[in-house]
Amino acid sequence: MYEKYLKRPLDFFLSLCALIVLSPVILVLTVVGAFAMKGNPFFTQLRPGKDEKIFRLIKFRTMTCEKDSDGNFLPDDIRLTKYGKFLRSTSLDELPELFNILKGDMAVVGPRPQLVRDMVFMTDTQRLRHTVRPGLSGLAQVNGRNAIKWENKLAFDLEYIENVTFFGDIRIIFETLIKVFKRENINDENMETAEDFGDYLLRTGAVTEDDYRQNLAESLLLMKGK
Repeated sequence: MYEKYLKRPLDFFLSLCALIVLSPVILVLTVVGAFAMKGNPFFTQLRPGKDEKIFRLIKFRTMTCEKDSDGNFLPDDIRLTKYGKFLRSTSLDELPELFNILKGDMAVVGPRPQLVRDMVFMTDTQRLRHTVRPGLSGLAQVNGRNAIKWENKLAFDLEYIENVTFFGDIRIIFETLIKVFKRENINDENMETAEDFGDYLLRTGAVTEDDYRQNLAESLLLMKGK
């Protein structure tokens, strides 16, 4: 009953209230971000949503757009600014996603929307996480976030979709607030930004170079189709 009839209206109400209350913060971060990033303070990226429908996620920009002589983006740890690190450590970069929730692309609680290039490396079972709307926070986020292995993260997502309840969502919301205030598990301790699923599988030898390149090509086609 909750998942089918009440979750979406509640998400809309909560995101609207949050946008009203946090509008001064969002406005300040928009202005400061425009100066800090020397341009557009927002970052948008295609992500797979419910039923793998691709949508455009919006966040505050945390990295510059610097490129090398060949036109490729410089490594994340170089482009990530001090201001961007602050936004990530406080999770303030996630605030614009409230607009995605209001629109219906996302929910307050659900599996986090991963990259399209992450999705193509998932097994059929792991891709079941896309049978619900992705969330601003989820079970994986309150159980280690980016500090846990990809397999565990995806397992938490599947555990969540098997039993979506009102009180379960409330518990995740409160645990998320605690994690945000403590600034816990933002990234793997050895990396400035979270490692992509495909890169993780390649690094650990779970996929071959050929499979890696083939899946990346598939993800590009999916995004071009959008």
